[in-house]
Amino acid sequence: MRQAWLVVSALSVGLALSLQASGQDRPDRKDASATVSDQLSAGSLVPAPAMSAARAAHTATTLPDGRVLVAGGFTEKGSAKGAEVYEPGAGRFSPLPPMQTTRHSHTATLLADGRVLIAGGYGEGTTTLATAEIFNPATNSFVSTGSLQAARADHVAILLQNGKVLVAGGLGPGWSFLSSAEVYDPVTGRFSPAGSMTEARESHVGVRLLDGRVLIVGGHRGRRADMTILGSAEVFDPSTGAFSRVGEMRIPRHKHDAALLADGQVLITGGSDERDDRGVFDSSELFDPKTGTFAAGPQMRLGRYKHAGTSLLLPTGHLLIAGGAPQAETYDRSERRFLLVAGETRMAGQFSAAAPLRNGGALITGGYGNGTGPRSSAWLYQP
Repeated sequence: MRQAWLVVSALSVGLALSLQASGQDRPDRKDASATVSDQLSAGSLVPAPAMSAARAAHTATTLPDGRVLVAGGFTEKGSAKGAEVYEPGAGRFSPLPPMQTTRHSHTATLLADGRVLIAGGYGEGTTTLATAEIFNPATNSFVSTGSLQAARADHVAILLQNGKVLVAGGLGPGWSFLSSAEVYDPVTGRFSPAGSMTEARESHVGVRLLDGRVLIVGGHRGRRADMTILGSAEVFDPSTGAFSRVGEMRIPRHKHDAALLADGQVLITGGSDERDDRGVFDSSELFDPKTGTFAAGPQMRLGRYKHAGTSLLLPTGHLLIAGGAPQAETYDRSERRFLLVAGETRMAGQFSAAAPLRNGGALITGGYGNGTGPRSSAWLYQP
């Protein structure tokens, strides 16, 4: 499989590499004479003003007023300080008061009332956090809320249909891999236990299905020689408060992404095997909630990993896959194919953060990779 950074700035050369790297033509390619324009999606990527700080493993959350909250992350010297908002009308980032706790590898979840729950992650050094806080866009302030039942980072947090938030898995203190889950109630401001997943998972992903259940898929447990990459998946049913197994992915993968499509299926993209950056996938899979099974999806244009949370469903019904590589691509469900997004191939890729904008576009921020450490750069996807 190709590695995510094997893209050059000349688009035609980059496309040639992406088509030839596997040693064979793409199965979804029209014919050998397809032109560069045939391989491009609608829209383009353009540079945006830089953030105030270099960030990776941070979060980006679209607020009800259209602004985007960018919070936390790490730099080459530690955790990124504070938070800021992107103002689409002004086309700029503006500072915010500091968060209650400096953190990265946390989660940020937009609540039904427009506030944002920020939970867990790593503090300074390798300290795993149990603290959580709320950002109130009406006052532009952060306030503490109840603590997690278990300190955790690299977990998933999914808003449920009842307005509560499911938090599951991740890495606890002392490199402990967690199967535990808990639920946050924004009315009481407290977390309560929600049982355990069928497996301990880190670097997994979670997606709320149309019927209200939550799909948890992939990830890993263990470190280095003891690492096991997971192909298993399970669903959390809020009506019973229990997790249950569903079908296995075709390929065990971690550091991947998953997103709900308009037809209710879930598209899983990229990730890697135990070799990490030397085993990056350009494959995809589709999960059917009706049958609980996975089927092979089309091949992506680029290999990508460390891109959880950067796949966004656009108003057109297409899916923007914004992270994990220096160039974005889109998935067209009706044609079952991926297309590259035009623009310079200079995004960082790994552990960036993306959020949708009201105009149908998206903001893509920070990350590392493509030859550099954490960045302050940002990009706009323009439809």
